[in-house]
Amino acid sequence: MVRIALDPTPFHHDAGFLDFPDIAARLGYEYLQITPHPDFSWFFRHPSADDAYALKFKKRAADAGVTIPAILPVQRISGPEEAGRLAAVRNFTRVIELASLLEIPVINTEFSGEPSQFNESEDAFHRSMETLLPILEREGIQLNIDPHPNDFVEDGLEGWRVIRGLNSKNVGFVYVASHTFHYGDRATTLLPELGERLGAVYTADTFDHHRSHGLRYISNPPGNEARIHQHLRIGDGDVDFAELFATLKQIGYLDRPDALIVSNVFAEDERADEVSAFQLEKIRELVASS
Repeated sequence: MVRIALDPTPFHHDAGFLDFPDIAARLGYEYLQITPHPDFSWFFRHPSADDAYALKFKKRAADAGVTIPAILPVQRISGPEEAGRLAAVRNFTRVIELASLLEIPVINTEFSGEPSQFNESEDAFHRSMETLLPILEREGIQLNIDPHPNDFVEDGLEGWRVIRGLNSKNVGFVYVASHTFHYGDRATTLLPELGERLGAVYTADTFDHHRSHGLRYISNPPGNEARIHQHLRIGDGDVDFAELFATLKQIGYLDRPDALIVSNVFAEDERADEVSAFQLEKIRELVASS
């Protein structure tokens, strides 16, 4: 049975962190992924949650009947500046401690390096993994990584090569549908390559920035290196979700007991309830029809 989880980011402005399990349950979700929040673990900062606060959240989730299958921290573990990288490793280590305390078996993250410094960022990533991998393996936690737009590696296949080079089954790939066109629009070839190392799938739509000869959307000044993408409701962009889910079915992902699909629409905060409920129903339809 595919687990469908809510990313609670759209509710940050209207609810507290401890309320997220109740919101997920109210909208029909049985699963919730913890994403960056100032009261737990914010972008690039040391986690703010102590053990007592984390256990309070665990109780709220249990009371709501909501399971937490994964946590998403974002730390500069591939940052080429050494002091920042060491801080990121320290912060990430605390995230692993919190995941273990909460009995969360999966951490999904990003490389968080510098696109202008590929070699330095890749080296920094491997140095960070020399510290973090033994801790992850000791705790029995799976780490999955997304080659995020504006990272040192953005192409999906190249990102997989970096992950595969770690030679650890504890590290897999997060496939983010809204990053499809930065990945190289290669779902039908990349996903079979990932096989059992596909650890999570995020579902939100986006526009193909390559269309209309690169003028599908415009960022000024012309020629700048900004990476732009969206996290839209399924069907509001250019991602071929029928193809994506057919490929997920073909490789056996949808039949795996640990299959995790996360709804992460960030463009509709004003209608977060409506859109989150729509996403849940649409993902169920895509799974059933694949």
